[in-house]
Amino acid sequence: MIFSYFCIVIIIIDRMKKQVVAIVVALCAVVCSVKAQDSDYISYIDKYKDVAIEQMRKYHIPASITLAQALLESGAGKSELARNSNNHFGIKCHSWGGDRTYHDDDAAGECFRVYKNVRDSYEDHSIFLSTGSRYAFLFKFDETDYISWARGLKRAGYATSPTYADKLIEIIERYDLDRFDSGEQDDYILYTGAHEPMLAHDLVYVIARHGDTMQAISDEFGISLRKLIRYNDQYKYYVPSEGDVIYLHRKRYRAKKPNMHHVVAEGESMYMISQMYGVRLSRLYKMNDVKPATYSPMVGDVIRLR
Repeated sequence: MIFSYFCIVIIIIDRMKKQVVAIVVALCAVVCSVKAQDSDYISYIDKYKDVAIEQMRKYHIPASITLAQALLESGAGKSELARNSNNHFGIKCHSWGGDRTYHDDDAAGECFRVYKNVRDSYEDHSIFLSTGSRYAFLFKFDETDYISWARGLKRAGYATSPTYADKLIEIIERYDLDRFDSGEQDDYILYTGAHEPMLAHDLVYVIARHGDTMQAISDEFGISLRKLIRYNDQYKYYVPSEGDVIYLHRKRYRAKKPNMHHVVAEGESMYMISQMYGVRLSRLYKMNDVKPATYSPMVGDVIRLR
């Protein structure tokens, strides 16, 4: 009897080990998949960011929106439609007079536009939005307001997915695409200096040390002083204190989930909350419908973060 119990225990342990191994293998597969996607997305962004900025200057569509749509619709240029037809935005034929191809989408055998090159696809996407009556309201939004543009595209029926706007916003914030909406072309930061870069809210930051200056951090990471100050919602002659968080990328329009609200503690300011969650200070005031000149948070106030 004891031997039987012992055998059962051994079998259970063996099965548990197999389950653990299976879970580890599955997790590794997920991690590798995410890393591969990141690599593909970053390569695509580097390749087509100039085209997106060019289109923004001509048609006033945020470069971040153009890139996010292209990444999502084309799978970073790897979809069959993108590879064989240079169609990076999934635009269907409608009144198209050019070459056509047919793919299953919302229905079987739907007609899609074919382009001679990728630049033509970007140009046609801009024309498609700027001349389509149902998209006209989008151009009332600021070129830096990618959230309104993303939600507006969903509302106008660009795609049938109920999460289309959220997907665009996630791509923009994950890859910091809104840095292109000012026409600037920041590269991803390669660390070569003495500060240790860290990651929070998908944003790279460093912790200021005693004696640090913004100019020194600017020089160390190859970011212009003007940008570094703007990224951190500071003024021209700001001198960081030891322990301050200094972001090396522009902060977000809203906090990442699950951060929905923040309850103000003793001594906290809107700026501190802004740095805590990596949210732009101006957006924090706007989301909470308060003005910098008249509002100072009190202990217990609930600050909206999204």
